[in-house]
Amino acid sequence: MNLARSTFYDEPTSQSFGDAKIVEKIGEICADYPRYGYRRVTAQLHREGLAVNHKRAMRIMREQGLSVRPRRRFVVTTNSDHDGPIFPNLARELIPTGPNELWVADLTYIAIARDFVYLAVILDAWSRRVVGYALGRAIDTRLTLAALRSAIMNRRPPPGGRVKSEGGRMATSAVRCSR
Repeated sequence: MNLARSTFYDEPTSQSFGDAKIVEKIGEICADYPRYGYRRVTAQLHREGLAVNHKRAMRIMREQGLSVRPRRRFVVTTNSDHDGPIFPNLARELIPTGPNELWVADLTYIAIARDFVYLAVILDAWSRRVVGYALGRAIDTRLTLAALRSAIMNRRPPPGGRVKSEGGRMATSAVRCSR
């Protein structure tokens, strides 16, 4: 063999068995606790009897792509403490027997890169299908009315139908339409 003598003493560049065990353990911890960063992972490794430096844990997590999943932001979309009129729940005992008798409306938010967009949706309670929706950057009367207009344009309901909402901002921006 035409190898230099120093080759015998050179350590291999691949991971040793100890590193493989640590990588596996860090992977298990990150799977069990997805919000743990390198500090908490290092502390957990210490509790389990593995002496690992925090820098090593951070390097392994970075190399394996085990980044922390950020906590989801929460936005309150229901404001029941408002100055607007509170309408009675006329749909409590109503069981729809056909389409367009009862529509159910709600607001939710969709998180995008740095902000939120709000979604107003109107569902037909009988068919459980979306009959109208609107997207907007703010929760206001225009958003809810745009969803209602969309539902009316899509379905052309007969007079006498009812719309039920959660009782917050969407209900305060409701307009009683007579057709």
